[in-house]
Amino acid sequence: MENLTDNRAPIVLHDDEIFAAHVGGKLSVALNAPLDSQRALSVAYTPGVAQVSRAIATDHTLAARYTWANRMVAVVSDGSAVLGLGDIGPAAALPVMEGKSALFKQFADLDSIPIVLDTKDPDEIVETLVRLRPSFGAVNLEDISAPRCFEIERRVIDALDCPVMHDDQHGTAIVVLAALIGAAQVLDRDITGLRVVVSGAGAAGVACAKILLARGIRDITLLDSQGILHKDRGNLNAYKAEIAEETNPNGLSGGMAEALNGADVFLGLSAGVVPPEIVATMAPDAIVFALSNPDPEIHPDDAKQYAAVVATGRSDFPNQINNVLAFPGVFRGALDAGARRITEQMKVAAAEAIFAVVGDDLAPDYIVPSVLDPRVAPAVAQAVAAASQA
Repeated sequence: MENLTDNRAPIVLHDDEIFAAHVGGKLSVALNAPLDSQRALSVAYTPGVAQVSRAIATDHTLAARYTWANRMVAVVSDGSAVLGLGDIGPAAALPVMEGKSALFKQFADLDSIPIVLDTKDPDEIVETLVRLRPSFGAVNLEDISAPRCFEIERRVIDALDCPVMHDDQHGTAIVVLAALIGAAQVLDRDITGLRVVVSGAGAAGVACAKILLARGIRDITLLDSQGILHKDRGNLNAYKAEIAEETNPNGLSGGMAEALNGADVFLGLSAGVVPPEIVATMAPDAIVFALSNPDPEIHPDDAKQYAAVVATGRSDFPNQINNVLAFPGVFRGALDAGARRITEQMKVAAAEAIFAVVGDDLAPDYIVPSVLDPRVAPAVAQAVAAASQA
């Protein structure tokens, strides 16, 4: 199979081009059948539609067959943590949510609708989605600040009988695991024996730690802006305290220098900077995933002096770790299987499916497929659906 890597030359974008592409938004509603005659109008709307409505009123399960709700993903944000822009509010978040919906359609042929909420109150967000539940079949939570995102996701999952996933957490975690499987295999290493350091204990960092634990990696150390997380450290919120109980088996304390000394993997999920001289203290054949955008925690060229495999979140370097490899197929698979939850096992299956697409092209600069590889979303969907049924 041809190696479908992205063009690694920097892409120069111009303001006129960007704004022109967004005029009127990036989405529209299309008809599944033309309304080009009186008969067609009568079938699609009144009086014909009344028969369908009566049937659904008698048997609510028929809505899955005769409406789009069962294949509709709600892309929901409060605009509190948008990209690297921070708390810019719901109106400014809407272009990003429209873009997410466009990706759902392009890569998984799923319809979705962006919903931005003018509230940061978890109670109001949960209540709104409960009231809107008949209109959609799954919820993609997006760009909600930590630690509120943990509570909101948990409560929405508990309240709804459909798949729910906060992509900033779990989409990142799935692709990180896929990339780490690839890096371990290309270096002929046992992934479960790797010593992993995660810089950033927010939404993505905690989710990455959890999926790596689920995959069997035991030696994981997380850091936040105050240093290494350990169970005896004060000033930890409930979510950091919980993950501190499950990680840092060697009881490390201190900062980045203490964490990275002898480590096999650096996973950067913060806006911090890691000096090359600290990366130099990592174990031989180290793995560096510097995912901060647009500026990685360490420049890939500097990281390559000390690491055998380097990945970033950028498209102009090899090994781009991008959530679009995960979320379209994850939701497609969950909806295909009629799943009520997206479990940790389904996420691990998604990561393994992403890695499997690489196949014989596996190399230090190609540990995950291109985001444009058309094989990815179908492979992920099939694996997620199988994991759900298992």
